[in-house]
Order: sequence, then structure tokens, then C-alpha cells
Amino acid sequence: MASNSFQSDALPGLGAADRPALDTPVHPLGSWLFLLTIIGGLGYAGYSIANETAQVGETLTLITVVFLGVALLIALGFEFVNGFHDTANAVATVIYTNSMPARFAVVWSGFFNLLGVLLSSGAVAYSIVSLLPVELILNVGSGAGFAMIFALLIAAIVWNLATWFVGLPNSSSHALIGSILGVGFANQLLSSGTGGTSGVDWSQAQKILTGLAMAPVIGFFGAMLLLFTMRMFLRNPKLYAQPSTNTPPPRGIRALLIFTCTAVSFAHGGNDGQKGMGLIMLILIGCAPTAYALNRDLPGAATPALVQQASAMASVFHAKAGSATVNGAVSRDVLASALKTKSASDPVVYAALDSVSSDIGARLGEYGALANVPASATSHLRTDMYLVLDTTKIITKSKAAHDLFSEAELSTISGFQKGLEGSTHFIPIWVKVAVAIALGLGTMVGWKRIVVTVGEKIGKSHMTYGMGGAAELTAAAMILLADRYGLPVSTTHILSSGVAGANVASGAGLQGRTIRNMALAWILTLPAVMALSGGLYWAFLTLVQAMGTA
Repeated sequence: MASNSFQSDALPGLGAADRPALDTPVHPLGSWLFLLTIIGGLGYAGYSIANETAQVGETLTLITVVFLGVALLIALGFEFVNGFHDTANAVATVIYTNSMPARFAVVWSGFFNLLGVLLSSGAVAYSIVSLLPVELILNVGSGAGFAMIFALLIAAIVWNLATWFVGLPNSSSHALIGSILGVGFANQLLSSGTGGTSGVDWSQAQKILTGLAMAPVIGFFGAMLLLFTMRMFLRNPKLYAQPSTNTPPPRGIRALLIFTCTAVSFAHGGNDGQKGMGLIMLILIGCAPTAYALNRDLPGAATPALVQQASAMASVFHAKAGSATVNGAVSRDVLASALKTKSASDPVVYAALDSVSSDIGARLGEYGALANVPASATSHLRTDMYLVLDTTKIITKSKAAHDLFSEAELSTISGFQKGLEGSTHFIPIWVKVAVAIALGLGTMVGWKRIVVTVGEKIGKSHMTYGMGGAAELTAAAMILLADRYGLPVSTTHILSSGVAGANVASGAGLQGRTIRNMALAWILTLPAVMALSGGLYWAFLTLVQAMGTA
């Protein structure tokens, strides 16, 4: 009933003849290609895992294989739902301006989403991972770690499906980040004596949530300002008039709208696709650490430079440590504690960094290359690299960094950080392909509900060519810029707000009910998903503890 009630609130005076054709039947060949693509993608992923674990001599038990398969299906399921939930925003403008037939538009958008994923940098993937509790990343293969991953993914999927069902263009990024915050906060309440993981990185969460909060504002005013500017310099009245029923726009305008749809689709794939990649990497590291904890494809020729950088950085922190000395396991405990408290400006921490960095350099010098690291040493080496990398990031990002370290010393630290990132922050090509297929195919399913909302229920008049172009140009520019700086942003928030801003700039006005429902969904997403993911985490953690695997 909720779905029907919401969907009935369409554009005033918009008759059936004025609407684009959204119900064109799918050709049987298309259905078979869709199914074969899914089978091919899953087969490629399975073959890649089998091949890569065999290359390093890692044997997976039947239980591990089943567990890994289920976890990957849930992670890819999140990206699939993300595709039909979020990407519908990108195609709404070309559909409602008659620039592309609906079915062709979603296939077109799906392809460029796929391309965006394949060409993505990977920076956003590890930005999402950095939100997770420290102990989850260090001990991702524990029962508590997997309880957390399952809880946050399932909660995000459930919320996405719920908002899609009522036609609300809500953000998958918002839902995923809310899920991460929920399990982290729940664990802070449950961690005393439960063997769970620690809380989330709230400083990183604040940074990302600020970006999500600003996205609707920037989208709204950016599109509004762009449409005002277009009116000043582009005088063609057809840009600002209601499109003729079932008539394509003039060639130049049509090319502009197809370009903006393509740009948003590509940008969405490049940004949103990475969120699933980061979580998939955690799943792989937990189930097959020998194959995926370290970047074994890193050329051996890069190892001597990394050894030298480790030695140089150890010298920097040795000088800063003064008389403080710590060694061995105590060093690692000091760094883990510094990460939890986000406080690293201490001589004891500097001494720990000296000790662990020296040890990393010594082991890399002994092995000669990451490809030669034995299975028994892989997880330990990755943990040390992670501890050093993230602790030094806290130090170099502090306000006092330039007072404590010279420019040369900061450059030395930065060089080793880049080497550690190259050793641990990587995405295998098959992971990109699997996520690209999930996101691209998801774009082609279930898109109609969100398209109708964006096309008919935000403004009070039919979308014009100028409105669609302004909203999508703003969205594409913002998402591509965010990907450049490794920030996860919401395509939905930016584009739907951009459509609203373009409607205001055109003088059309907004439909209060839709805007109110959208705002309510945005406001409720964090508390609702946090509660859902926190509850699921408690249930899963209780289960794994009862099984004795926490």
C-alpha cells in the first residue's frame, strides 16, 4: 500500500501519453545474455580464487569455500542492489527528455557503470575500510570480524530494498556507512569481555559524513547556479521548454544529455563500485590470507627501495624517541593502542615505530619480494605494515606534525607510507570485474520505481533538457572529483538534489510531499541502519561465541 500511495503522486497534468515508454518488454535473447553474464562472472571469480590460492600453496577447506562463497554473494548482492537503486538516477533525465528509449538507456548506463568500476583507482575502497574498527582489520578472519561484515552488508541491502520498494531515491553509500557505524557502536557497548572488535574510527567517520551531508546542498545549489548560467549564455528556447511528446530533442541537445548520462554512470561506477571492493578484500583476506593479505604481484625490483625506506623511517623515529625503548610484541601493542585512541604523539609510540619499521625492513630484505613471503609469515607482516601505515598517518595529519618533523623527515615518512599502501592496498582485476558485472547488471533491473520518482515527483513541471543537463553535469563533476580524493559520496543525494535545484531555477517549483519523504529517508537512514546493523551484529556475534569461534 505504501508503494502505491507514493507512486500515485505524479506530475500535475501529466497524462499517460506524455510519459515515456517504461514498460517495453525484454527480448528473450536479452534475458539469456543477462543470465549467462551472471554465470560467467561468478565462474571467473571462482576460477580466479582457486588459481591464486593454488599459486601460493594455500589450501581452502570445504567449510572455508562455502563460507567465502556466501560472503562474496552477499557483497556482490549489495553492489547489484546499488546498481538498480542508485543508477536509476542517472537514466531518469535521458528517459524523461526522450533522449534515449528506457530499455536502451539502462543498458547504456549499465555498460558505463561497468567501465567506471574497471577503471577506478581503488582509493575509495580503502577509505571505506578505514571506517571499520582497528581489530577487525587486524584480525579480519576472526568470528567477530565476519559477524561484523555480514551484519553491515545485510543491513545495507535491507534498507536499500525497503527504500526502493516505496520509490525513494535514497543513498546506498549513506546506508553502507550507517551500517559500519552501527556495528562499531554496538561493539563498543558489547566489547567488555565478549571478544568482539573495537569501535569505528570516528574522526574518519566525521569526515565522510560531512561529505555526505554536504552533497545534497552542493547538488541543489550547483545545479541551480549552472542552469542560471546556461540561461545567460545558451539562448536556445528549446533547452528550457517541455519536450514534445515522444519526440527526441534536437541533435546537439540530445548529444549533451547522453553525454551527461554517460558521465554520471561512469562516475557512479568508479565511486560506488569501490565500496564493495574494499569489503570483498576484507572477506578474501579473512578466508585466504596467504593469497590476498599482501600484494604478491608487486615487482621484486621494488623491494630494495621499500627496505631502504623502512630503514630511513626507522631512523627518523629513533631520533624522536629519545630514551624511550620498546621491542617485539610490546611494540605492536603500543601501536594498536595508539590506533584505538587516535593519539600517537608520544616518544613510546615513536620507539615502537622504530622497532616495527626496522623489523619490516629486515624481513623484506630476507624474503627479497612480497611474492616470496611464506604463508606462516604473511598475516604477521601485513599486520605490522598496517600498524605502521595508519599510526604514521595519525602523526603526519596532526596539527603539530610540522613542528615535530622537518620537511625532509615528513618526506621520508610519506615515501614509506606509499610503499606500504602499494604492498597492502590493492584490488585484483577479477574483483573489479565481478563488482563491475554486479553493478552493471543491477542497473538493468528494478530501475523503474526510482526513475519515475526523479522524472515525475520532484518538480511540478515536466523535466526540460536544460534541467536534466544541469543536474547531471553537476553530479558527474562532483562524483569524479570525490573519486580523485578518495571520498565516498552519494550519487543519489547529488543528482536528486540537483534535479530539485534545477526545478527551482526554472521556476517550476517542487512537490512538497516528495521532498518531505526524501528528506525523511535521508534523516532516518543513519539511525535506522545503525540500529539494524547493530542488532544483526549482536545476533551474529552471539552465535559465533556460542559456537566457540569468536
